[in-house]
Amino acid sequence: MVPPAGGGDPEAPASAPAAERPPAPGPGSGPTAALSPAAGKVPQASAMKRSDPHHQHQRHRDGGEALVSPDGTVTEAPRTVKKQIQFADQKQEFNKRPTKIGRRSLSRSISQSSTDSYSSAASYTDSSDDETSPRDKQQKNSKGSSDFCVKNIKQAEFGRREIEIAEQEMPALMALRKRAQGEKPLAGAKIVGCTHITAQTAVLMETLAALGAQCRWAACNIYSTLNEVAAALAESGFPVFAWKGESEDDFWWCIDRCVNVEGWQPNMILDDGGDLTHWIYKKYPNMFKKIKGIVEESVTGVHRLYQLSKAGKLCVPAMNVNDSVTKQKFDNLYCCRESILDGLKRTTDMMFGGKQVVVCGYGEVGKGCCAALKAMGSIVYVTEIDPICALQACMDGFRLVKLSEVIRQVDIVITCTGNKNVVTREHLDRMKNSCIVCNMGHSNTEIDVASLRTPELTWERVRSQVDHVIWPDGKRIVLLAEGRLLNLSCSTVPTFVLSITATTQALALIELYNAPEGRYKQDVYLLPKKMDEYVASLHLPTFDAHLTELTDEQAKYLGLNKNGPFKPNYYRY
Repeated sequence: MVPPAGGGDPEAPASAPAAERPPAPGPGSGPTAALSPAAGKVPQASAMKRSDPHHQHQRHRDGGEALVSPDGTVTEAPRTVKKQIQFADQKQEFNKRPTKIGRRSLSRSISQSSTDSYSSAASYTDSSDDETSPRDKQQKNSKGSSDFCVKNIKQAEFGRREIEIAEQEMPALMALRKRAQGEKPLAGAKIVGCTHITAQTAVLMETLAALGAQCRWAACNIYSTLNEVAAALAESGFPVFAWKGESEDDFWWCIDRCVNVEGWQPNMILDDGGDLTHWIYKKYPNMFKKIKGIVEESVTGVHRLYQLSKAGKLCVPAMNVNDSVTKQKFDNLYCCRESILDGLKRTTDMMFGGKQVVVCGYGEVGKGCCAALKAMGSIVYVTEIDPICALQACMDGFRLVKLSEVIRQVDIVITCTGNKNVVTREHLDRMKNSCIVCNMGHSNTEIDVASLRTPELTWERVRSQVDHVIWPDGKRIVLLAEGRLLNLSCSTVPTFVLSITATTQALALIELYNAPEGRYKQDVYLLPKKMDEYVASLHLPTFDAHLTELTDEQAKYLGLNKNGPFKPNYYRY
């Protein structure tokens, strides 16, 4: 027997009764025709000898085929079709068994609401397996605790493996864990966090716990949570309230469960986007009496903090991690340079060469996106309000335009400004058919998605985090992640560069928590330059990099300490 090409049923019998075997294919039929249920009557073996006019055929008594020569000699027809019969038998038997994936795909409507929960390619979770809201489940970890709310606690083992992989690419956090574990600089700290819940965040949370802190966590984005990682954290005893595909109501409920708990009050906040700070300020303002500080890592969140500070409403010191050198120059630039391509590829499978792309905003995120797309052969346009950033774009070889000038011709629109209504309904109406629209900023305010939820437009869910929005004339745009952060919603991000950001966050928490009273006022501060340099130095051994040391004479000439800081605060890297 020759095993069937493409795989058949390994448990199929070696042979089948003659009555059950389909007839063999004729010339030109091939396996496909033999397998097709609509193939009709297949020619018998005798037809294979039709080219010989001297031969006639007749049927043997036992049902077999025979050939009769002109001299009357009867010979049995060659039985060379047995392998093909077996192949057809096995393949047909295999095709009768619907796979789990097949049943699942049939159970969903193509036009299902885009607010449903879908898992990304980066997640082990398949939301179609269980549509029950985690809020309606009663789950406990192996220690009997139920102080968490995740998609499925049984996925903890998968999540633990992802966390272990991430640890290999986060050398600074692991080094910090070893160096400061004995001192416990965060002993007594009660940190409430609202960030993307990924394997990298899990490494940060476990590092904070190793340094003495208690943590409660929620997600800052309804699509970025890796369910298996959240399950692993819950299994380890962390009160985590997050799952991929939360509704808006779920989002705020999770934050509230982190904050509003009997017998536990936070004294530190780690935020990404400002939603957690906003919720406490709005619902539980008295908590700020015991909170020592806020650490914020996003452009959006920092903007909100400066607004509060300007209005005199900021109650505690806040550390602006986003504008620290190690966050802005590495995470914002290098992370986005790699993850923009990953997110677009996973969701659309598109070719970048020759595509026309407009990137709105030429900050560090925009610079990373433009560099990646240009390297792939795309024709890149840039929109910008700041003349300095605009000049940088021009000097880097990009054409500076207004969005309205190119909106009819571009294939991809990417926003990364931190602003609101950058892409309006007017722009969306003028886009060409199949234009891809996505956002690389933290908040979902940059694209006016709300204007697309009108009766005349049809939404079709194509795949996880991919929607077709169809106009009455048949034109459609491809909207990714409903205008939310593309890379963390639709793909993953490079672990190593997140190690830089996470280490910066950890040091900012340690600094604010241990600072003597009076060092920091009720204002927004940047991370001290010395800490920025320390974070960078912790990552250099990964590259087997060796720093040059200043001599005493050189240090005196420059007016520097030999051990740093090496640049003044006003220096722009």
